[in-house]
Amino acid sequence: MWNDLLVALALVLVIEGILPFLNPAAMRELQRKMAEMDDKSLRIAGLSSMLVGLALLYLLR
Repeated sequence: MWNDLLVALALVLVIEGILPFLNPAAMRELQRKMAEMDDKSLRIAGLSSMLVGLALLYLLR
């Protein structure tokens, strides 16, 4: 179980590192836009992301 959790964390770090590595300017722009978003919109985006992730985990497992 711990091994799976560490593998998942490693994959998250790799995936999150792709955009800043390939296109740092786009990453800065994305962060600027997120900073301008209201809390409700950010929470909805975060919840949507979590639900999609849970659905993928359910389908893959």
